[in-house]
Amino acid sequence: MPTLTKSDRQQLRAEFHRHLDVGLHHGAQLAVYVDGDLVVDFAGGTTGPDGDETTAETRHLIFSCTKPYAGVGLHQLIERGEAAYDDPVVEHWPEFAIDGTQKAEITIRQVLSHTAGIPYGDFDDQPEKWGDWDAVVQAMEDIDPVFDPGEQPAYHTFNYGWVVGELIHRISGQHVDEYVAEHVFNPLEMDRSSIGLSPDEDDDVATLAGFEMFDRCRDAGEGLGIPASESADAFNIEAVRRAVIPAANGIGTARDMARFYACMANGGELDGTRLLAEETVAEATRTHAETDSDGTLSRPARYALGFWTGGLANDMFGSFSRERMFGHAGLGSIFGWGDPELNVGFAYVTNGIREESWEHAARVSGMSDAVRLALYE
Repeated sequence: MPTLTKSDRQQLRAEFHRHLDVGLHHGAQLAVYVDGDLVVDFAGGTTGPDGDETTAETRHLIFSCTKPYAGVGLHQLIERGEAAYDDPVVEHWPEFAIDGTQKAEITIRQVLSHTAGIPYGDFDDQPEKWGDWDAVVQAMEDIDPVFDPGEQPAYHTFNYGWVVGELIHRISGQHVDEYVAEHVFNPLEMDRSSIGLSPDEDDDVATLAGFEMFDRCRDAGEGLGIPASESADAFNIEAVRRAVIPAANGIGTARDMARFYACMANGGELDGTRLLAEETVAEATRTHAETDSDGTLSRPARYALGFWTGGLANDMFGSFSRERMFGHAGLGSIFGWGDPELNVGFAYVTNGIREESWEHAARVSGMSDAVRLALYE
């Protein structure tokens, strides 16, 4: 069984604070579960450029780390027999596509594995409409495939969440934020997590900061394609934080995220609470699609059903990355992973965004390595 000595903890805390001390982000949290126990729960820095102290309770935007939460909600409905992975989406959402068209062939499995062929569209650039779920549904019904369904893995940045969210709504009768709160967050006591802010709660979420060229560690050329400040500004808008964006505006803490991955790594059960059956977890976290050049990200990628899988060179799971590891990244240095072989749940959350994605990948990979070395040296 892995252990964490006082010296290990000190070294890990030093690495955590080094990222803060050199100005890689303003605030951060790191949490690790081993065999169901919380063994690391660090927090430091500030909640923004002029913010208060970041604590383990500080809520952050976790961007695409929201995707697995919504995905598990859909897995639960499939496990209960209310849908199947290879059901066409139109079986549960008839207006999604016209009978006989290529789009009507899209299956739930393809949506979850980013092979549905609808990775992006005009709605991605209309944040003023993201808070209107009727507009979301209409946009997904209007969108046309970019790739043949099932052929080209291509990261569905927003559309993954819109389609998964409406499927949960159609199948369960609950809106996706309400369903995930009741069936994922509440059972696991993820008390600081939600998809978007509810109308009656204060916006106490950490402020995002975009670091531009003069703030970078080095100039690495092409990056995310949009200035980091624009990404930060868009998701600092209260209306966007209060929208329901199941692929991009989850709110939570590293502690909650690590708890989620501890549950998944343990076969879907933690502290007597079972979210999914072991066989469902195994199906959800194995590789279903792989490509040397993702149709959106233009780099190698491996997709499970709502998760990424490890084992690729230079991925964010660290130098010891293995395909059996699973997790997901969020914009910036935000990443969570589960290791079923070692029964570990990991989460690293920050409030800084830089334009070059390689910086974030290197930073998170280094933190993943630091945790594994501390636990298993």
